[in-house]
Amino acid sequence: MTRSTILTTLLCVVLAGCDALQHQALKTYMAVEKGLDADEGTERVETTAQAFNITALTDELEFPWGFDFLPDGKMLITERPGRLVLLNPSNGDITPIKGVPAVYYKGQGGLLDVLVHPEFASNQWVYLSAAVEVGDALQTTRVVRYRLNADTLSDATMIFEATPAVKSNTHFGSALLFDNSGHLFITMGDRRQRHLAQDLGTSLGKVFRLHDDGGIPADNPFVGTKGALPGIYSWGHRNPQGLAIDRKTGRIWALEHGPQGGDEINLLRPAVNFGWPVITYGEEYGGGAIGEGTEKPGMEQPIYYYVPSIGTAGLAYYDGDALPAWRGSLFAAGLRSFSVSRVTLEGDRATDEERLLESYRFRARNLKQGPDGNLYLLTENGGIIKISPVE
Repeated sequence: MTRSTILTTLLCVVLAGCDALQHQALKTYMAVEKGLDADEGTERVETTAQAFNITALTDELEFPWGFDFLPDGKMLITERPGRLVLLNPSNGDITPIKGVPAVYYKGQGGLLDVLVHPEFASNQWVYLSAAVEVGDALQTTRVVRYRLNADTLSDATMIFEATPAVKSNTHFGSALLFDNSGHLFITMGDRRQRHLAQDLGTSLGKVFRLHDDGGIPADNPFVGTKGALPGIYSWGHRNPQGLAIDRKTGRIWALEHGPQGGDEINLLRPAVNFGWPVITYGEEYGGGAIGEGTEKPGMEQPIYYYVPSIGTAGLAYYDGDALPAWRGSLFAAGLRSFSVSRVTLEGDRATDEERLLESYRFRARNLKQGPDGNLYLLTENGGIIKISPVE
């Protein structure tokens, strides 16, 4: 089956709304576009700024979404069908983790991000975000904290549940991050209820800032504001699926999946309205204006945006020593572009952008800097790729 035939089939089943057929077509498509297999060793890649090696640590994952590192360097990885696994990067061994809750696995839903608490060595806490079904066949995003003991989760504690729940299998947001003060940041998509991104009384289209137990920090910007949820940090988002932090300065960026065009990198600040759906650089699928244009007083501009869209997902900030030419850059995963976008920063401004790994046909899902200073790429094709310096 050719790539164009598979893409045509996939488009037809998506439009028909058949989840089973869509799932199978996507699996077939990604098998053809496999990219780099785990038994292919290491390959060298040349770019203008930095030559580097890529090594596939595994290619056996099924629709992975998020990952994080334990103190010993092993990796917790989520698979959207509802599995959490532990990968040993030194030998590729994968251990299933028991105790994962049921999730809503349809459309863009499933088990999504995973985050290891900064003090995991003493408290063993990990956080999972997931799409779940609640009430009368409605769906929402939920974040739960667990204690991880060896290969088993226990002591589930609800941290966050988005309201209102709606009937939709898209735009669950779900990126998780701890800032330098130990606050938990959670992104929430608009669930295709775009007007609610401008409503401070709902969770949809917002970024939240909480304590690690789900409590509300007293200095959150909307604490005491009538009609506003006190956990909100910023608003006017469409579907942010990536968060990254510069540990030196504390700056946090959100990577936002736009409509047709208009993917955004936004520098988060408290109480800032990022404008969706009033302003956007995107348009309706198939064409047609959204909102009032690209700018409006009182609404923040992105530091960088993509037209056409690259299908943004996860985001990483690199400050390591292993790849020195990339220090101080943001790395945005591109699902649609089959690439990683490196964005060069000067202060709070983006000054340049280059595409990496376009020839490998990875559906780039997420990125993180590892404790060893290397960059790690999670691909929706089922792989973890280590990006390391050339010896």
